Amino acid sequence: MAAATMGTEPLRLTPGRLVLIVLLCGVALVWATPLIWMIVASAKDIPYGDQTAASLVPSAPTVQHFLDAWDQGAFPTWYLNTVLMCGGILAVQIVTIMLAGYAFARMEFKGKTALFYAFLLQLTLAPAVLIVPNTAMLVKLDLYDTLAGVMAPYFASAFGVFLMRQTFKTIPRDFEDAAIIDGANLWQLIRYVLFPLARPGLIAFSIVSVTSHWNEFLWPLMVTDSPGNMVLTVGLTSFVRSAEQAADWGLVAASTLLVAGPLLVVFALFQRQFVNSFLFSGVK
Repeated sequence: MAAATMGTEPLRLTPGRLVLIVLLCGVALVWATPLIWMIVASAKDIPYGDQTAASLVPSAPTVQHFLDAWDQGAFPTWYLNTVLMCGGILAVQIVTIMLAGYAFARMEFKGKTALFYAFLLQLTLAPAVLIVPNTAMLVKLDLYDTLAGVMAPYFASAFGVFLMRQTFKTIPRDFEDAAIIDGANLWQLIRYVLFPLARPGLIAFSIVSVTSHWNEFLWPLMVTDSPGNMVLTVGLTSFVRSAEQAADWGLVAASTLLVAGPLLVVFALFQRQFVNSFLFSGVK
């Protein structure tokens, strides 16, 4: 009983912890200031060119900026293209990183270590270095200015292969041996045994993949010309350029929130699951 009581005692608020809490709150406030300004500016009725848009005090709240941004921009098309791009990339990546991660974690073949380190070398390359060769390859494959062309370079992920290799190494071989004794082949072993056990790692990778590609800008900008193939980040740039000419900061803030909002809402709703998935997968 004493041990149970001790385990449920609340943490004492010492001076050191109080200072740490104040510092963390200050850092959080500084980090959130641009987001707060964007929310306030999008909800304020700001006259064109009015510099009071920088004020964080909300006044005359309105949703008209969001309605105007939705009407003036092709947001339904941009949302659809972005969802198709992120979903298509993730679907292919799940297959490739699962198979490659299993091969590097469980199989033995000549040159395995050297090949694995060659995979990891991709993490040291800046994405901008690969733009020219990747664009030339898309032109040769007749995939330029298509969503498939935007997705193609991301179908393999060095980070995903590394993460799944580490995840599979933490799974005891007893599960695989039992499945093999029961007559499972390689595909059944991966599908029904390893895939459920590797779910925390897959969730962690999915968060990283969707977030990074949702915010991807330079590559879609380089390989798409048609308005119908624009994703949210590229469409937002063209939309904001015209809005800035009239200094309509409320419209700019509202359109930016329309792009960033879905990720913010999803993170707010599933924050605990996100954190747990990273903890279980060993991602720091």
